[in-house]
Amino acid sequence: MTPHAEALGKARTAADFAAVIALLDTDLNDAVARRRELEQAEDRAVFGDGNLAAARAALDACNDVITMLEKTICIADSRRIDAAESEARADIAALGDEMAAKIATLTERWRSARRLVEQLRQELFEADALVRAIATANGLFDAAGVDDLKVNLTAARRAAMAGARAAAPSRLSRAGLQADRLLLSLLAIGGALDPRPALGAPVAGLKTNVIPASKPLGERG
Repeated sequence: MTPHAEALGKARTAADFAAVIALLDTDLNDAVARRRELEQAEDRAVFGDGNLAAARAALDACNDVITMLEKTICIADSRRIDAAESEARADIAALGDEMAAKIATLTERWRSARRLVEQLRQELFEADALVRAIATANGLFDAAGVDDLKVNLTAARRAAMAGARAAAPSRLSRAGLQADRLLLSLLAIGGALDPRPALGAPVAGLKTNVIPASKPLGERG
């Protein structure tokens, strides 16, 4: 058994068969080159330069080697194709297993997101109830003329919403970006939870400056 035949017998993967085929191709090229030399020797022997019988025997043996190498390469290539197809099927099966694991993880992520959204809604409901209660109290304080007891809801909300924001992933999908913007809008100044304060209402501890309207031209000095 030649070394290449032994390697072919041990080959299992498409890469193994490709490596053996490369070695066999080298041997085939060498044999083809050798055949050209033997054909030239046969031609010379025909005209009396050399042993014609020996030249023809050597040429026949070389042709047998070439035939054997071509058949072996054909067999190796067929096995390489089979191995490649088997490996592709195995890769697809492995990918299917991987996707099954990922969909299980994704399902847990969606469940967690749903749980957090429901928790957020509950927090917003309770916060809204507190806002309404405080706004009612502010109205009573205002009517009683005790402005120092009033609570600045806008300042309190903005202070609570302040802080660093997590950066969105660079390859976030369009749906992910829209959801992220929606969530951030709940924290942003001027967002759904931060309506524009009434004219003259205190913001962040300061009273809004109200610029009086210009006098009509007839009233100007």
